Amino acid sequence: MKVIKITAIIFLFFLIASGCANENVQIKFDVDSNLRYCHNQAQRTLTEIGDTTLIPRNILKDQQHWNLYPAVIGEWTAGFWPGILWYVYENSKDEKIKASAIHYTELLYPLSKLPAYDHDLGFQLFCSYGNAFRLTGNGEYKQIILNAADTLATLFNPVVGTILSWPREVKPRNWPHNTIMDNMLNLEMLYWASKNGGNKELYNIATKHAETTMKNHFRPDNSSYHVAVYDTINGEFIKGVTHQGYADNTMWARGQAWAIYGYTVVYRETGDKKFLRFVEGVADKYLDNLPENEYVPFWDFNAPNIPNEPKDASSAAITASALLELSQLEDDEIRASKYKQAATNMLIELSSDKFQSGESKPSFLLHSTGHWPNKSEVDASINYADYYYIEALTRFKKYNSDN
Repeated sequence: MKVIKITAIIFLFFLIASGCANENVQIKFDVDSNLRYCHNQAQRTLTEIGDTTLIPRNILKDQQHWNLYPAVIGEWTAGFWPGILWYVYENSKDEKIKASAIHYTELLYPLSKLPAYDHDLGFQLFCSYGNAFRLTGNGEYKQIILNAADTLATLFNPVVGTILSWPREVKPRNWPHNTIMDNMLNLEMLYWASKNGGNKELYNIATKHAETTMKNHFRPDNSSYHVAVYDTINGEFIKGVTHQGYADNTMWARGQAWAIYGYTVVYRETGDKKFLRFVEGVADKYLDNLPENEYVPFWDFNAPNIPNEPKDASSAAITASALLELSQLEDDEIRASKYKQAATNMLIELSSDKFQSGESKPSFLLHSTGHWPNKSEVDASINYADYYYIEALTRFKKYNSDN
């Protein structure tokens, strides 16, 4: 497998060095070897963590084994591990992996019975139960998703026009109604529910949230704030701030990645070209500011000590998955080719020895940054990076199956 990786890297370097890495070049990428790698790493994780009801969340820089967390409310990443296993099963048809996916998915059932704690129900229950229903057709899973969508919708404020992200931050930070960019990823569950037996109003809630966020959450140059704060009385936008980025006026890499992914979904679900034109600008802003000849960004595009800042593999994985889908939705062939190649370049770099964990750790990827201001999960392996990496690999294989 190392020979394949090295060959891919040399080929990419040759293209860049020769000035041929343009929209018309089709880069070869061995997706199957990397999907096998994910299968092996997932099996390794299952062997190491044993029979447990805990969810693997991260492996810190100087660690070799997963830190495990209970699948309880407040653990926003709980849905990514079962989601990973569903993608591994989808590509491997390994029945033991499927059994584990079912086990870890069903651990999250209690989350579907609680009042909305925050917006993370989409991450927790659609990444897990959503993939579970997609691959099994189990009607009980479908109902759990529908229930979760209804619960998430209770956080929608029609005066503001967005879903409240963090009720717990309203009083401590004086953020009357706060909406974080991550929330764009939870709209997919609302759209899905509206089309699959749920309340049709969920479609309108999701679209209104996207429209309001599009209006207030971005600067004129298409970079995004992490948090938008609104007045609950008149619905007016108060300010844009950061929580996990470097500063209020900087472009936090994962936030921009969430925006690309989220608006790609919104365009897919609505077919409204205003969202396509908008996500193009947001994606181009991300791509135009990547490090020269590199495809994994620093954790914040404007962090002060670049190039001596941590990278964020999770941002690259999220963006690669989003751009692969965006390339399929584009009405402009040149842009479609551009986005597909950029995503391919991201996957090549993520699949190199620099970013794959290999034998050192049972995760898929190294070098993600969770919450730099809190010095939390800096230069770590994190489950959501692995989730979007295998999702991107799966999409790459699907979109290239006829080539």
